[in-house]
Amino acid sequence: MEWLLSLTAFTAGEFLALLAITFVAGLVRGFSGFALSALVMASAATFIAPIVLIPILWFLEMSASLLMARAGIRDADRRIALLLVIGSTIGWPLGLMLTMSLPVETSRIVALALIVALAVLQLLKVQFPGLRTPGGTVVAGIVAGIAAGLAHVGGMVIALYVLSLGTAAASMRGTLVLYLFASGVFSLFIQLGFGTMDGTAALRGLALIPPTLLGVWLGTKFFTPRLQPYYKPFCLFLLIGLALLGLIRTLAA
Repeated sequence: MEWLLSLTAFTAGEFLALLAITFVAGLVRGFSGFALSALVMASAATFIAPIVLIPILWFLEMSASLLMARAGIRDADRRIALLLVIGSTIGWPLGLMLTMSLPVETSRIVALALIVALAVLQLLKVQFPGLRTPGGTVVAGIVAGIAAGLAHVGGMVIALYVLSLGTAAASMRGTLVLYLFASGVFSLFIQLGFGTMDGTAALRGLALIPPTLLGVWLGTKFFTPRLQPYYKPFCLFLLIGLALLGLIRTLAA
């Protein structure tokens, strides 16, 4: 245990808390298909700076996506995925620059408030018809990239985009899988360029992959089709509650 704490530069309390948080977040990702990064950020941002969590979440999201990649990239709309990735690549540096320029407490407030806002928009099923155009798709990608650079919750922005399209589920699922892989590659180079992804961040991410994947695997086993309509609202209310609690604790500190 001591050697692992030395490699990751976490305290014992921080590491044990992250083990539990990433396992639960993986569990939720396994049965709901989303919210991994948002749950980790909402739970851990109160004791670990968002800029530290963002590169860790890259490893967790990429490993979870690999495990769940059977969704079928062959069904993807490659044109939409390309436009989203172009936009995301523009937005990522903007979000990272903002996060790095803000004081830690302010960045926590911004990250948690963003999670609450996106979760509420999804609960209300807000749609943005303008996103159906090629230009709107690029804008959606830019906003997703900014959200990812701020709190690694670009996936929640893409979920709103998908809601606005209303296209076939198989096609959009494949498109999202392709988007996540492609944008993940570009975001890795962006983080390397900004210096947020370094050796310590990589070791932290790798150390937290096992509990995350265990959670994802168990979550897929717990998935019950008849309860599917309730999974997303449950996750969104959980996100809102955790993020609001984190905001209260941050503002009261």
